[in-house]
Amino acid sequence: MDPFIIKAIQLLLSLSLLIVLHEFGHFIPAKLFKTRVEKFFLFFDVKFALFKKKIGETVYGIGWLPLGGYVKISGMIDESMDKEQMAKPPQDWEFRSKPAWQRLIIMLGGVTVNLVLGFLLFMMILFVWGKNYIGPDEMPEGFAVVDEFKAYGFEDGDRVLEVNGEEFKNSVDINRNLFMRDVKTVTVLHQNGTEETINIPEHIGQQMFQEGIMQPFIPIQRPILDSVAPETAAQIAGLKKGDSIISINDQEMGYWHEMTKVTKEHKNKEMEIVFERDGEIKSVMATPDEDGILGVTPRRDFEVKTKEYSLAESVSAGFSECYWTLHDYAYQFKYVFTKKGATQVGGFGSIGGLFPDAWNWKAFWHTTAWISIILAFMNILPIPALDGGHVMFLLYEIITGRKPNEKFMEYAQMVGFFILIALVLYANGNDIYRAIFDK
Repeated sequence: MDPFIIKAIQLLLSLSLLIVLHEFGHFIPAKLFKTRVEKFFLFFDVKFALFKKKIGETVYGIGWLPLGGYVKISGMIDESMDKEQMAKPPQDWEFRSKPAWQRLIIMLGGVTVNLVLGFLLFMMILFVWGKNYIGPDEMPEGFAVVDEFKAYGFEDGDRVLEVNGEEFKNSVDINRNLFMRDVKTVTVLHQNGTEETINIPEHIGQQMFQEGIMQPFIPIQRPILDSVAPETAAQIAGLKKGDSIISINDQEMGYWHEMTKVTKEHKNKEMEIVFERDGEIKSVMATPDEDGILGVTPRRDFEVKTKEYSLAESVSAGFSECYWTLHDYAYQFKYVFTKKGATQVGGFGSIGGLFPDAWNWKAFWHTTAWISIILAFMNILPIPALDGGHVMFLLYEIITGRKPNEKFMEYAQMVGFFILIALVLYANGNDIYRAIFDK
């Protein structure tokens, strides 16, 4: 099956699951507080629905526009903008008639379900499959270090032993930690056998982002191809999995990081690649894209180990995974509001790209857990039309003892809705732009 179709199926299945459970997060407390729910829809039923059936007082259905889902709760100012209902006297079974604390619980239900689901999925993944890691003993060649970080005292061949004085078990996580965590010191083992604790400058993550140094530490590996991405310079040139790169433009390539450095220097420039395949020496001409990328990944030269978890251990570790996923996303969210970060915002295409080309349950559930937590974060933002906007107004009511004016709420809801539509169009527009012009 085509990789695009596999990714699309995974994306649709994952989002459908997350949307339904999120809306159940609103539906269940609403019913517990005897609030009428008029509709429960997966996807939006603009003008018509693919399927709908009324059970009791609620119409359940599937819409045709896969941009989310919703529950329509009686007596609530939401995206339905049902002014006719709101003009009538409040009824006991309406949202607006319930105490503020009940309305707050109803509105927080979706976000709560997303967070709990993320935790449960991470816990399940750790219990069933464990967690892969590559420690310093598994990569004796260490890391190749970019020049900017050598100025701090790092050297090619360094192995990471500790971060902030604590054992660092998964060496390949060092770049993510430097970018999104509060890293003050890194203890390394140099190739000459000496250990050194290096102080990390404050705001190193911002420096990495602004200078485009997202991979300051690259595992030292031989330049042997493990995979070639479709429709990239490498595939067009005819490179294949297993090819061993010998030289580029007559410059000998001994390690992978040497090769990536050369390709970065030849953005949009044709270069000659000499390689070995099945004992034969061959050569091709290839042109890296505007980012200096050929579209290849290296064959792993180090052993990947797996840490297994008991059920009790997976609970604690699952909570930790959930916390740090939320922490890291919230931390990097600030970059969205920069000129560079705004161009990297993605829509459904970017989300779909997170799933693997071939079906893999572990990867599917891990990506679903990640998306669930991100949906929780995005939904709690204080934007009218999102759960966070309703929560913001409810907290105002609880603190002041006064409800916001209904007209104001209607206008705020409309503004929030248009903001969301604009963001969706912008994010998916970025995906389309990259798909057309980044080839």
